[in-house]
Amino acid sequence: MNRFIIILAAFLSVAGLSSCNYNSLVEKQQTVEQSWAEVENQYQRRSDLIPNLVSTVKGYASHETETFEKVTEARAKATSININAEDLNEETLAKFQQAQNELSSALKSLLAVTEAYPDLKANENFKDLQVQLEGTENRVTTARGRYTQAVQDYNTSIKKFPTVIYASWFGFEPKPQFQAEAGAQTAPKVEF
Repeated sequence: MNRFIIILAAFLSVAGLSSCNYNSLVEKQQTVEQSWAEVENQYQRRSDLIPNLVSTVKGYASHETETFEKVTEARAKATSININAEDLNEETLAKFQQAQNELSSALKSLLAVTEAYPDLKANENFKDLQVQLEGTENRVTTARGRYTQAVQDYNTSIKKFPTVIYASWFGFEPKPQFQAEAGAQTAPKVEF
């Protein structure tokens, strides 16, 4: 009789695990981690382009050292923050996003400097780098969108009944989403 109860308990445990969609949660967690890796990959691509862009602009605007220093410092800070997908939480993502936002701001300053140098804007190397940087920014946006979708799917799955009962038992915790930068809802003012 005891043996029957043990076998029945094992069978019910296996059946319970399959009904809680454990394998599905693992797949969704892996999708989140893969999506995060792509976000990091695109930010790394952007970071790799920056020294070439700075070097090209330096040749034309050597007295703009403060701008170059800010870009270099922001790039160093952004590349120093590495987050393992398993360690993603609100705090680590906020630090990562803040460093990337600082780098974006420094890049805007660098590109604004180029407006004062018509020869630089006509330079083929600069044009190529600017196009690559623009393409990279689009890739970052796409990668972040895919990450956001993967996190939404994963977070929704672990909060649905009956999975919500089992998810935390097996360590499936909600993953953080990117947050909009402060003031992002306000359109920039353009004046001619």
